[in-house]
Amino acid sequence: MSNRELAKSLIDQIPESKLVFIINILENIGEMSGLDLYPDFKPNAATIAAMAETDEMIRTGSGQHFQGTAEEFTALLLSED
Repeated sequence: MSNRELAKSLIDQIPESKLVFIINILENIGEMSGLDLYPDFKPNAATIAAMAETDEMIRTGSGQHFQGTAEEFTALLLSED
């Protein structure tokens, strides 16, 4: 049995509710291997604008920088209107 056949056989035994974890693992391995897993993916205009804004913030060193715990950051986000 090849590794591919073994992997497929093991995946077939995993409950549907847990497959999301397998997908995440496979995506991570694919990305680390340099694969273009979603070649047809096209971000929408809002995503492109957000990425450009982030690139500009990195380039200029501007923007708001948060230092604290994840809990503090979550509380900050939830407190915003």
